Amino acid sequence: MKYLANHLRSAITIIELYKGDVPFAVFLKSYFAANKKFGSKDRRFIGQLCYTYFRLGKAADPFDHQTAIYMALFLGHAEPGVWASLFNEDWLSNWHQSMEQRLGFIKKIFPQFDSTQIFPFEHLLSQSIDATVFSLGHLVQPDLFIRIRPGRLPNVLKAFDQINMPFVAMNDHCYALPNGTKLEGIAELDKDYVVQDFSSQQTAVLMEPAKQLRKGKDASVDIWDCCAASGGKSILARDTIGNMELTVSDIRKSIIHNLSQRFERAGIKQYQSIVTDLSKPIDAPELAGMLFDLIICDAPCSGSGTWSRTPEQLRLFNQDQVSGFQQLQQQIVNNTLPKLRSNGYFLYITCSVFEAENEAILPFIASKFPQMTLVDYQTIKGYAVKADTMFAALFKKTN
Repeated sequence: MKYLANHLRSAITIIELYKGDVPFAVFLKSYFAANKKFGSKDRRFIGQLCYTYFRLGKAADPFDHQTAIYMALFLGHAEPGVWASLFNEDWLSNWHQSMEQRLGFIKKIFPQFDSTQIFPFEHLLSQSIDATVFSLGHLVQPDLFIRIRPGRLPNVLKAFDQINMPFVAMNDHCYALPNGTKLEGIAELDKDYVVQDFSSQQTAVLMEPAKQLRKGKDASVDIWDCCAASGGKSILARDTIGNMELTVSDIRKSIIHNLSQRFERAGIKQYQSIVTDLSKPIDAPELAGMLFDLIICDAPCSGSGTWSRTPEQLRLFNQDQVSGFQQLQQQIVNNTLPKLRSNGYFLYITCSVFEAENEAILPFIASKFPQMTLVDYQTIKGYAVKADTMFAALFKKTN
């Protein structure tokens, strides 16, 4: 494509201007708003080149921006595709399907390239994570995943068929779509399907035991989604467990407002919403005297398991922040667990890959709450399927 060289220059300019003060997606949107000469196709290609650069993490540091972008494009794609015109014949002839072979070529012509610097925090990883595979996974753009809600599959498949939508079925209710897919007009968002990462969907397995607390077909389970954010775990719980008395909370009113709009689309009408800061002792009057059968704690975290979606964090993140997140998570757990009913379940979730935010919560809960029994925990390794990587642990109150 004849305009790619111009796009490359524009991408380098944007990369040099970006200082990390805001998420790169926000910065890029503002840049294009101020520079209206770029059409939609220009914006798409320039954005892809910028994100490609960030995918190389700090492994890009020894190289100029153009070389780093070439390297990241080469390593992150199984074939050159639309980018072919940027490369000479030597690169194109070595463009193998195997990333291992492509990596070998890069190391041959750039001996100073260090792939371990793509994700330079290996020493902080949970031990079950394959550091090499996880690190190289950042070079590949993750997929967009949707979860089909119960009974809604025919609606979604009909919509896909009408527009000839490419997809991969991960299982009976999870579909992977190309990243950047426009979902407008494809069935009904949140009613027929929800946008939810494949790994996030896997936490439903740890919600299943709470079904046992229902005492009849029409009985409900008292659930508190205490760090509810956009409400994805609440909708997942509704579809997994069935009838429930739901309470949702988060720290900002704007979050709860957005959640309420999503719940309306999803058909969830009976719930209580609370704005509260759970890093402090609970003083919300709505929670006074309340106990729950299941508390879902999708805790605030570094988000390090999702950085293939926000790859600028590979360069910007300061590892000193991990201890701050760990303290915040412990405070939230310490303040919310007393609200768990006897024989109830506590589900702790992060989208982090750092041991301090994940496995370290296990001895903390054991020491602070001896009545809690660990039922199961797992690292959900999405890096093998172009998805996020997460951690989840389920506890039961046994007294």
